[in-house]
Amino acid sequence: NRSSDLDQKMAKAFGALFLGSGAFLFYRFRRKVSAAELMDDSQASSRVWNANWDRRDPKAGRQKKANSADESDGENKIKKPTASRHLILVRHGQYNQTPTGDKLRSLTELGKRQAMETGKRLSAFNQPYTKVVVSTMTRARETAALVRSCLPPDIPLEECGMLAEGAPCPPEPPSSHWKPENHQFFQDGARIEAAFRKFFHRADVTQNEDSYEIIVCHANVIRYFVCRALQLPPEAWLRIAIGNCGLGDVGHLPPDMITYN
Repeated sequence: NRSSDLDQKMAKAFGALFLGSGAFLFYRFRRKVSAAELMDDSQASSRVWNANWDRRDPKAGRQKKANSADESDGENKIKKPTASRHLILVRHGQYNQTPTGDKLRSLTELGKRQAMETGKRLSAFNQPYTKVVVSTMTRARETAALVRSCLPPDIPLEECGMLAEGAPCPPEPPSSHWKPENHQFFQDGARIEAAFRKFFHRADVTQNEDSYEIIVCHANVIRYFVCRALQLPPEAWLRIAIGNCGLGDVGHLPPDMITYN
């Protein structure tokens, strides 16, 4: 009957729908999949949280003692960080995409207004910012300068070429219109991963107070950082959308100032 036919068709074509951050994925299985296969696939794709993600866990590498009392004493002797590091990731403002060459790709007038609004929001947070780190690309430098104009003048500025825009790794699913050469992923990916390892780590045991660092860089870099920090598959980075001068979102900007280029 029609109901039975429909059930058979649904059994042969299993769809999984995932919505989030501008991503829409549709997977279709063209053959029957056993419960055992589904379980194995689920277990294979799950990831256990790595507590030593930055290779700075004070307990990592410590050999456990057989005696539980001794082990407890050993735990007490381990000096652990007491402070926290806060990283505020800021994407640059809207910029002129027509010119060739980074120096000519400066902020638009709207991009400058976006940067000022972002600086005002960061000032309203009223945090003791430790420093501002910025990509060496023109649009990021200009954004950082405008953001800093809203903050106390004594906040140090640090430039880092590793934060420049690039192609972190081949995205999954692939983009239909953005297709860098493989050598770009090979070259940029190592640099962006090195930037992640440089800036994303727990506080050192010698750090006594919480720190607040503002990092002004680019969409691809930030999206890759977010996936790595959450221990999600890095190739999922293109499923995340981030607007110009976004602070995770663009809720601090008026609706007529929200752009994504």
